[in-house]
Amino acid sequence: MDFFWQYDSPIGGLTMASDGQSLVGLSFNRKSPDAVASDGQREMLRLPVFDETCRWLDVYFDGREPDFTPPLALHATPFRQAVCEILLTIPFGKTMTYGEIASRIAWQQGLQRMSAQAVGGAVGHNPFAIIVPCHRVIGADGGLTGYAAGLDKKQWLLRHEQII
Repeated sequence: MDFFWQYDSPIGGLTMASDGQSLVGLSFNRKSPDAVASDGQREMLRLPVFDETCRWLDVYFDGREPDFTPPLALHATPFRQAVCEILLTIPFGKTMTYGEIASRIAWQQGLQRMSAQAVGGAVGHNPFAIIVPCHRVIGADGGLTGYAAGLDKKQWLLRHEQII
């Protein structure tokens, strides 16, 4: 059974999901807060991992880089896991391109090249909004490309980190 908790951020509600020990997801709410709260299939239980995630988010939204990461349980393919590991290395206030991530994965796997589009697909399936900073990934020309929660949220996060 998964457990859930809500967090009210400056740019909208976030839903945390946990297996009871680790965070298994953090996403922007796509429904109204009342609809999320009334979802009968969700067990709302205050867990230590939720407290730690709320503390991480509080530090982040206060404009500082958190110096810890809540325990994450990523259930994904090895490729998506490799992409998420690289995303976690992008520092607060910095960006990386899809091509740079693709090059790094190609090097790690001993390949001549890796598709930036494949990286984009993996980035788009990141289950941990903000904590695994897929919002810091930009196009080769420096342009803001897709973000699952919407480009308005990506722009807000990049402004918050004083990137744009």
